[in-house]
Formats: sequence, C-alpha cells, structure tokens
Amino acid sequence: MSYESKSPVKTLAPPQARVANVIDDYHGRQISDPYRWLEDGASEETRRFIEEENAYTRSVLENISGRDKLRQHIERLLTIGRVASPQTGGGRYFYERRDGRQNQAVVNVRDGRKGTDRALIDVNALSPDGTIALDWWYPSDDGMYVAFGTSPNGSELSTLQVIEVASGQLLPEKIERTRAASVAWLPDSSGFYYTRYPQPGDVPAGEEMYNRRVFFHQLNQGNAGGLRDPLIFPAEGERLAPQHWPNVSISNDGRWLLVDVSKGWTRTDLYLKDLSAQNSAFQRITADRNFLYHGEILDGQIYITTNEDAPRFRVFKAECAAPERANWKEIVAQSDGVIEGRAVIIGKRLFVHYIRNASSQLTLFDLEGKPNAEIPMPALGSIFDLGGHWNSESGFFGFVSYAIPPTVYEVNFDEVHFDGAAQEWERVESGIDPARYQTEQLWCNSKDGTRVPMFVVSKKGLIRNGHNPTLLSGYGGFNLGRTPFFNRNVMLLLLEQGGVYVDVQLRGGNEFGEDWHRAGMLDQKQNVFDDLAAAAEHLIAQKYTSAEHLAIQGGSNGGLLMGAALTQRPELFRAVVCQVPLLDMLRYQNFQIAKLWIPEYGSSDDPKQFEYLYAYSPYHHVKPGTVYPAVLFMTAESDTRVDPMHAVKMAALLQAQASNGPERPILLRVDTKAGHGVGKPITKLVDDALDVWSFLFWQLGIKA
Repeated sequence: MSYESKSPVKTLAPPQARVANVIDDYHGRQISDPYRWLEDGASEETRRFIEEENAYTRSVLENISGRDKLRQHIERLLTIGRVASPQTGGGRYFYERRDGRQNQAVVNVRDGRKGTDRALIDVNALSPDGTIALDWWYPSDDGMYVAFGTSPNGSELSTLQVIEVASGQLLPEKIERTRAASVAWLPDSSGFYYTRYPQPGDVPAGEEMYNRRVFFHQLNQGNAGGLRDPLIFPAEGERLAPQHWPNVSISNDGRWLLVDVSKGWTRTDLYLKDLSAQNSAFQRITADRNFLYHGEILDGQIYITTNEDAPRFRVFKAECAAPERANWKEIVAQSDGVIEGRAVIIGKRLFVHYIRNASSQLTLFDLEGKPNAEIPMPALGSIFDLGGHWNSESGFFGFVSYAIPPTVYEVNFDEVHFDGAAQEWERVESGIDPARYQTEQLWCNSKDGTRVPMFVVSKKGLIRNGHNPTLLSGYGGFNLGRTPFFNRNVMLLLLEQGGVYVDVQLRGGNEFGEDWHRAGMLDQKQNVFDDLAAAAEHLIAQKYTSAEHLAIQGGSNGGLLMGAALTQRPELFRAVVCQVPLLDMLRYQNFQIAKLWIPEYGSSDDPKQFEYLYAYSPYHHVKPGTVYPAVLFMTAESDTRVDPMHAVKMAALLQAQASNGPERPILLRVDTKAGHGVGKPITKLVDDALDVWSFLFWQLGIKA
C-alpha cells in the first residue's frame, strides 16, 4: 500500500484568519501581533475558525491512502500495555497496570508476596469514552487506604478521594483542586497532609492556578470538600510566592514534617517541623542559595540529595533535631554519573539512580553511604520509577529501552541470597524481538563546539544510503533528560519500513548535570535549538538521511523546540509535528500556569529577558514568502498547561505567509475533551497516532 496523497487538489483550502494588528510596546520597541483575537478561545469567532481549521486538516489527512490499514497496525500496537513498580504498605503491593484496550490504567493490589491481584481503582467505568483519568495515588503506610485523584477531559484538575483497601469502598472524602497533589499519610492512617489550590474567589482573579498550599485532612471528621481543613504551610509569618510549589512528606515515626518548596527549576528550599513539639514552627534548613534540595527522613535522620556545589548531585545526612547546614555530613559524594531525582530509602537502604551518558544505572548504599551493590541493567535503557517502602523486604524498579517494553524488576534483600541481581516481577508482552534492532550512540559538535549525544535506532543491517526516512526528536529543558524509552509506534511502524528514529540529548536537560541544564535555559536557550540543528546536519553528513527525508517531532517545551527549528532552519527538514507547543514567547506567561516557567524561560516584562525571548520566539520569526516544512500543529482545548492559542495563532500566521504548495501543508488539529496529554484514553491515542503517522509517511515518502 502507498502512503501518498490521493489528490491534494481535492482538499479544502486552508481558512483565512482575519488580520487585526495589535501593537505592543516592549521597552520602547513596537511589536505587531496580527492574530491577538485568536487568544480568546471562548469567542464565537475563534471557535468558528478552529472548526474550519479542523475541517481543513481532516480533508488533507483523510485523503492520504492506506489509513484504514495503518489504523489496524496502530490499534494492535497500542494494545501493548504498561506496568509500573509497586508501592508497598502493610504487606500489600500496589501497582499500576494497563492491559489491552483499557483506556486508563488500573491500580491493582496484591495481598502479600504471593497473593492474588485484584483491581482496586479502575476509572474506566466512570466515563464511556475513557476521558476521566487517574492522575495520581498514594497508599497509606499500613496499606489500609489509598488516596487518589481523578480529572475529566485531560484537565488534570484533580478531585481527591480515598478508598478503603479491604472493602474497596470509597470514603466520603471528596476534595477538589488537588492538581498533581503531594500526599503524606500519618503512620496510623488517621489522616494525611496534602496540597491543593485555592477556590476561585479566594485569591485575585488569574491566580487560581497558582498558590498551591499544604493542608491537613483528618479522616472521619466530615468532608466539606476539604474547605475546613487547616492550612499547615505556609504558616502565619511565612511567605510563599504564588508561583512557588510545595511538596510534603513525613518521617516514618510521624514526628517530622518536611516541606520542599520548588522556586523554579534551579532552586528548592527545605522546611522542617517537629510535630511532637507543641506550637513548633517550620525551620528552613537550606541555605539561601540557588540549588536543588530533596529530602527523605528515617528514624530521626534526614537524607538530602542536592546539587549544592556539585552539579551532578551528592547526598548528605543530618540529625532532624540539629538540621542546620553546618551539621550536614556528606555520605555519597558526587561522581561521574548524575543522580536522578533523589536517593530513595527502600528497605533501609539508599537506592541511587544514576544517569551516565544518557542511560540508567542503579547503585545501592547503606545508610552511611557505603556501596552495597551495583544492580545490572538488562540492556542500555532507562529506569522509569523506583518502588518500595522504608521497611520493605525488597525494592523494585521499572525498566524500558527502545525495543524493550515496560518491565518491573525486584531486588530481594534476603541476606543469604542478595548479590545485587534483580529478578523480573511483572512485564507486558509486546511481540517485539529486541534482537532485530540496533541502537547506536553518536556524538556531534554543536555551533559553539559542545559535544552533543544522540541515540540512533534502526533495524539491524541498516544501509546508510543518504535518504532513509528519519524522525528526530528532542526536548531540551526543565532539567528533564531524554533517555531510552519504549515507543510502540516507532518500533513497528517507522523502523519496520526501513526508517530511523533519533533521540537527541539537548542542553536544557539533566543528562550531564545542572551545568547542562543551565546551558539551555534563560539567555542560553538558543543553545538548545543549535544542538538540534547540529544533530540534523550530522545525520545528513553521515548519510543516514537527507533534508527531504528528515522529520522532527516534539511536544510542550519540545513544541517550542519544533517552532524554533522550523523558523530558524526551514531548509533542514521536510516535516514537523509540533504538539501542545509554546510559540508566542512574549505573551506565554499570561496564560494557564505559565508563570511557573518564568525561572526557566524568563519574561518579556523584563527588558533584558525580552531581548533574548524576542530573538527566538517562533511566532515572531515567520518570514513572508519562505517555503517551510509541512507542519502538523496538534493542541487541545482542555490543556491547562500550555494554552491552545500558541498553535492556533502560529498556524494562522504560517498559512498566511508561507509559500508552501499543497504538498507541504500547514495543518492545525485542535482536539476536544483532551488536555496536555496526561490520561488520554486509548481511543484518542489511536486517533492521534493515525494522524501523525499518516502525515509523516506521506511527507517522508514511505511506502509499505
């Protein structure tokens, strides 16, 4: 079958958006915005324009031959499920799994090591179309209860509920506005500390998506939607900016309450409170410096993972009764690997997940920092979570790689048999033979000479002929790394057609520590875009592909990357898939939760930061008369992270000013009952993948 357009001339013409210039004065510079009116997603005119855009996009995509057969392939691939590492409590094992065509994952519970699994939290029955998502969940230490959050339509605006594990019955608790909640149960399960957002009207208009705070909820004391729950942090006299982000944890004996407050992606502060002392105040135990700190408490000792004067992180230990910085003792020194997240206490051992050259390694230490074991990984790949409890008999980690689907491994602490080896605990079947594929790690030189790595995945025996269809992807921001992951569609769609998948580790991530992150943020953001261009040029020079056979894909911050790539280097790519993107970097901070990202990007309200934002803002660098790559913009109306206005305005501008013919369309796809992507049901994932891959196959000339 052929994935070529049947007849592009039969498609609708792209809609023409009304031009209504708004002129803004940015620190003495006049900047024009022709499509400001499209920022109002609720207006009838904007909604009509979006409907016309969706109709045009459908007329193009549905005119590509072979979509029915492609859908069958995708549906089969998406039945490859996923599984996550278990959390333990009271001898029970709680873990998340999605099988077959389930729209949402199910939280299962296993009573005892060899017990039978049963479904505990299954949100699939809550909506016929699967658009109610399970956002997060936390079991109590004794395994009696699980607190969990659900939200509709991809909004992530969670409602907290509590389920009794033994009976499977829901308690009366129902607390709204608990997006991405942090929950810390008391050891006796009588209540929990948690985070939530203010009610509309409790804060100035526009701040309802900020001002995350810590409260305490007592079980069996009435519900009232949590509105009578006492505010715990910040306490009276303590200041917390609206954009600061607290998380909460508690010691195993229930005495010490720890709050870590994120103040952007380069700084956290730790606050400690002695719950046994009446009227005790929170004590800030971190220095007033621009570093990250993550803590965990066991038996009156606090273990702190930090990049303070150590960009690849190290671990300290201190007495909770004397937590001042001068009393910290280093127990795990900085090494050549980057500690991912924090050292986690499982079974009274420190589990330390390292990233070395963009792949995972796991080392176990005792509580004084003495190495216990190196846990061999099954292949070059990624640990995607750690599971267990401070007093567990074993620990768990999830593992994936490009050709290896999610698999959970168990590290047994039996003193007689423990040798650092891990045993498979749960897996999902994929039908993929990893031996059929190869992964290479290549390095290229970026514009400033920085060495940048990338993973290149293909079928074994690939012939570099200079025109292999290739998909290049990256992210480059927010201290988030790109390590090998399992992509169902890439493996059995692109690679089986002789294609190549490339994942590049751009600056802005955490692959090489905090220095690597800071080299791709604020006024250094252009480095990220240069790194991607260098990777593309290297692939072409090494005859993996050519510009006519090279596509790029990215979402969110990666969508910004796509926007910068297509406006800065349009000649380098044939096609671009730009998902839930940031594109107007002069106004991004005015929408949804984007003020949280000012520490990463900066703000045009600041004269110096305006200069570098304007220098790369994709929306402001579309050049009339330019031939751009074919572009598929994908966004969603319920996205509460990145406002859909970015993709809508950019599509209107490109359609008006690009010199593209029908063979290189500019398409906009705005999904309904969907958000940033979290919790999207299988039905929508199939539709997304079908549109993406039919578009890419057509543009890259893939025939199957």
